[in-house]
Amino acid sequence: MNNDEHGVHLSKLIDNIINTRYDDIPSAVISHAKNRIIDSIGCLICGARDTGNPELIEIIRRWGGSPEATVLVYGDKVPVTNAALVNSVMCRSFDYEPVSPLADGISVPGHISGTTVMTALTVGELMNASGKEMITALLLGDDMATRILIAGKGSGVRWGFDRVGQVNTFGATAIAGRLMGLNFSQMRNAFGLALNHLGGSQQMINDLTTGFKLSQGTSARDGIFAVLLAQAGWTGPKDALLANFGYYTLFTEGIKDPEILVRDLGQKFYSDGSFKPYPCCRINHAAIDCILALKKEYGIESEDVEQMILYVSRGVLKDVLGKPFKVGDFPHGSAGFNLQYNVANALLRGYPRPEHFIEQAIRDPLIGEFVDKIKLAELNEGKPESARVKMIMKDGNVFEKFVEIARGDPQNPLSRNEIIEKFWHNIKFSRTITEQNASQILKMVDELENLASVRKLVQLLVA
Repeated sequence: MNNDEHGVHLSKLIDNIINTRYDDIPSAVISHAKNRIIDSIGCLICGARDTGNPELIEIIRRWGGSPEATVLVYGDKVPVTNAALVNSVMCRSFDYEPVSPLADGISVPGHISGTTVMTALTVGELMNASGKEMITALLLGDDMATRILIAGKGSGVRWGFDRVGQVNTFGATAIAGRLMGLNFSQMRNAFGLALNHLGGSQQMINDLTTGFKLSQGTSARDGIFAVLLAQAGWTGPKDALLANFGYYTLFTEGIKDPEILVRDLGQKFYSDGSFKPYPCCRINHAAIDCILALKKEYGIESEDVEQMILYVSRGVLKDVLGKPFKVGDFPHGSAGFNLQYNVANALLRGYPRPEHFIEQAIRDPLIGEFVDKIKLAELNEGKPESARVKMIMKDGNVFEKFVEIARGDPQNPLSRNEIIEKFWHNIKFSRTITEQNASQILKMVDELENLASVRKLVQLLVA
């Protein structure tokens, strides 16, 4: 294909962003979006005071600027780009928000909602958008980001890039452009300008740094900034996706099939498909499910275990999650991205909660003692994210459990009640938003299509 042919696909995506109306969207898609909004808001509240966030907000305060949008929980009014940055970072902080972009049964790793929900909420406040306008913009941004990611060869990104730093930027651009009323030419320019801001490195996670959550916010900030530039008359490349030096050339191994970008466009709306039951990297979840099932079935206590063998895929063994547990400079990251910590935590404390990922809990000597009993081995069955746990007891008994698909996946979903229960636990853990406000937030999101102004929802999200 030449560039003009490539540009047809982006043109169709832009037309969809500009012309889709709330009434065009299936009710099941809207219901799923509401669940993701509730889940993401709860995760933001949970993460508001997590490591590095108060310091980030102090930096934003020093910068000052036009009071355009709200830093949620804290209540500061700052430029919209900075508010979206901080809100998205807080949402990702416990690695707890919706994940795994899904389209027609194809699921790939990703964290889209932590950026897109916060972008829709933040820009929605700026523009005094209605609930219908916010949902519509959100779903169009989710859909574009998911299509762009899944259309890429292999994992959708070159090895070493953090996909959050690329596809989320396009999703945020779509949302902000829709809510700010960009025309076709401006929207095309905005995507072209966003191309200059794509980035993010997996090394942030590999080295277990606070920076693992930064791309969640910079993608929101940069997408909005690109829209503001385009609105002001700046121009950018005509085809941000398939031009010679566009997204698929620079950041991926190429595109599998360009038609994935536009197939069933305006009829199907793709987004994150999974809800996390536990506040840690998704790869840990199948192993945690194994532990909780064994505890429930056999009443196992940690002091009765002689040795545990945890079987995971070869790829996971080679990943940072498969390294021996050690508390580093960023304890939360040391625990959240480590298999040994997470299975030890589940066995010693039961159902994993945010309070298990604060420094005092992470440095508990009992965890340190038990991880020495855990041996990692290669799993030769199931899926890349599957896990098997074998427990050898001091009395000679051996117990095993295999989990192919972790809880929260569309094939093993959380119920609506479980999503709401998670929201309430996040409220209680955070001790910021009042229970009265939390109840109103739930009711308002459930009836979001009737909300005249998103600003009413934002007002409830200040401590």
